[in-house]
Amino acid sequence: MQLNFAMSAMNAGEFVLWAALAFLFWNKGLHRRFPAMGLYLAVRAISTPLLMLVLHEESQPWGQTRHIILGKIYYFGFFATYLATVVLLFFICIEIFRSALAAFPGITKLAIVIFRWAAVVSVIVSLSSISYANKGLHIIADISYGLMHSVSVLELCLLAFLCLSMNALRLTVRDLSFGIALGFGVLSSGDFIVASWSSHVVSVNDPVEFIYEALILATLTIWMVYCVLPEPVRKPLLMPANSTIYRWNEIASALGHTGTRIAVQQPANSFFLSDVEHVVEKVLARNMKGRESET
Repeated sequence: MQLNFAMSAMNAGEFVLWAALAFLFWNKGLHRRFPAMGLYLAVRAISTPLLMLVLHEESQPWGQTRHIILGKIYYFGFFATYLATVVLLFFICIEIFRSALAAFPGITKLAIVIFRWAAVVSVIVSLSSISYANKGLHIIADISYGLMHSVSVLELCLLAFLCLSMNALRLTVRDLSFGIALGFGVLSSGDFIVASWSSHVVSVNDPVEFIYEALILATLTIWMVYCVLPEPVRKPLLMPANSTIYRWNEIASALGHTGTRIAVQQPANSFFLSDVEHVVEKVLARNMKGRESET
């Protein structure tokens, strides 16, 4: 299927933005802080031009056999990249958690444990809702879209959590972790659209594909702005000891710890002490009697 001019221009713009963003991200050393995000950008920057090249070759007037081969290459290459990004998105969410909650290590540890269990439950629900009856290679697309659907839900929940707790976490809108979460929130909206309407998409020039491509470009623009603009330095977080979030952090830090064992010494045998007590009482009684007789 030959791409029209508008879709070709959007794909070209997407490739330029992926390459520029990956270079900027790695050049500024942000991959040390967000390694999974750095790998995600590298995978998208490499796979996007390759898939575009295969798609362009497939649209040329070749023979039927070559069309079939190129179509299969594009199909498996697209969904292999899709599944790789799903796995990386899971680790990116954990990195955002750790960056946003860096001032609260106890809450961070507890939040990551809860997030992992939520991810496992979401994946199980998504895979169990797929019909595995006689679909052949189409089952790869259903599994990929199902997994991306579950990760998209987690991304939207993460973005909602950051928006609701920004004041308590002293997190600014210009923080890179919030910018990454905001971009994935926009991108997950596109993944929702594609996953919901995947059965209705008949070509790469479908209106759904235009919406998805526009959301990708919007996401890349958001990330580019956050990478270009200087990030504000985080100030030391000061809060009163009776603060609610401080108590939550202390409670979360204590969870899972058995605590320090204290050796409790058993009381000594009381026979010796009682004998000494009786002797002292007798001496005091004799002294009292002696004083009374003198008087």
